[in-house]
Amino acid sequence: MRWIALVLLAACGGDTPVGGDGGNGGGDGSSSGDAAPPTCAPPATFADGLTPTRVLHVAANAAPGGDGSSGAPFQNIEQAAAAATPGTAIRLGPGTHEADQFVSALHGTADAPIWIGGEPGQAKPVISGGATAIQLQRANFVVIHDLEVSGATANGINLDDGGMFDDETAAQYLAVERVFVHDIGTGGNNDCLKVSGLNHLWVYDSHFEDCGAGGSGVDHVGCHHTVIADNVFDGAMSTAVQAKGGSTDIDIRGNRIAIEGQRAFNLGGSTDLTLFRPSLSTSAPNAEARRIRAFSNFIITTNTSGTPFAFVGCVDCVAAHNLARGQQRWHLRILQETATQDGYTFEPSSNGRVINNSFVFTAASLSTAVNIGADTAPETFTFSNNLWVASDDPSASAPTLPVAETGGVVGGATGYGDALDAWDPHAALPDFICRDAAERNAGAPLPELTGNARGECFEDPRPIGPLNSGSCTLL
Repeated sequence: MRWIALVLLAACGGDTPVGGDGGNGGGDGSSSGDAAPPTCAPPATFADGLTPTRVLHVAANAAPGGDGSSGAPFQNIEQAAAAATPGTAIRLGPGTHEADQFVSALHGTADAPIWIGGEPGQAKPVISGGATAIQLQRANFVVIHDLEVSGATANGINLDDGGMFDDETAAQYLAVERVFVHDIGTGGNNDCLKVSGLNHLWVYDSHFEDCGAGGSGVDHVGCHHTVIADNVFDGAMSTAVQAKGGSTDIDIRGNRIAIEGQRAFNLGGSTDLTLFRPSLSTSAPNAEARRIRAFSNFIITTNTSGTPFAFVGCVDCVAAHNLARGQQRWHLRILQETATQDGYTFEPSSNGRVINNSFVFTAASLSTAVNIGADTAPETFTFSNNLWVASDDPSASAPTLPVAETGGVVGGATGYGDALDAWDPHAALPDFICRDAAERNAGAPLPELTGNARGECFEDPRPIGPLNSGSCTLL
């Protein structure tokens, strides 16, 4: 199926591929990089524009004793990683490769990263089965790209700091691009991409599907300075993206979400006290997460007990310019799952901002607009310039919020209409919403968030939702 929400009556320009086919350019060891992206596009990774100086080959079912040359490839990633130096591309050939690959202390440099993946633009090599397809521990300046991972019983890809919780350089500058991770776990808390203790992470142009009924597409524990952009999350998983355990400064932008879980974005969460990065303080207040920003995403709720956004012990966090559509039970939740205890003070979920979002929902499935838990500070939240439309009962569109909203739009002809019932998160985006839609020019200024779902700069005055305005007719 394709995006059919709008009938476009004016020339719209070309569509941008999503999932594993689009790209921010560079970072794959294949070229010197594409032309500079628009200024409002997701930021470049550390590897963009760089190329390998050496290639080590890994072949499925290779004979023992290879040296990594094309004629005598290594048998697995572990062998190639042991021989890799800065500037090396570990290139997996076609076919199904060994799982349970554990690599420790693989270090590239800022000028010469290390790449692990298939040939960009060709069929992805597969890592199937095992407990975890590949685990990189204490890696620096490494790109994982152009791989398909399936059937792991624990996690698909695991990137971590090896327990060095207070060393910011233990695991840093990692990128995951154009991977397809699916059918992970045994129904429990299993993740497609598990990241713990990372500083500076990019996850771009990838597809995460069926990541364990209790797991996440991308699960952060104690991670800092991450960008999760232009990915597809669909199928069974508890959350698409979760950021907790002391995580800070994470941008979740331009993604397409159609999961069966209860929380599309878990901003914060509940973490064992021994797993926070950095370690918890007894002299200063702690938080599950700070400055997590979810913006310009398309979120279709397929679970009638679900919510697009859960602020869970999250301080100074933002949900802005998103489309949240479906049969959600709540528009958002404000919760506190980690309380002050054992000598550690935790700040309540507070100072959240919910701005310029388009909430298109069914009144029949909605319990309350905002679910507020104990020990939170909902009075510190800001609601501004959101659109609220109950598609089944327009008279029931108005939300009951914990604080008064400024600039809110209740009802009206949304540019994200009923045709999104046939939504395919893998399809190309439309170019814009309609100029006669309620979202047009109704947004609030938000200068710190510039990029819409297509990586374009937002118009001035701003629209509500993830796209700019155009000329078209509402269905």
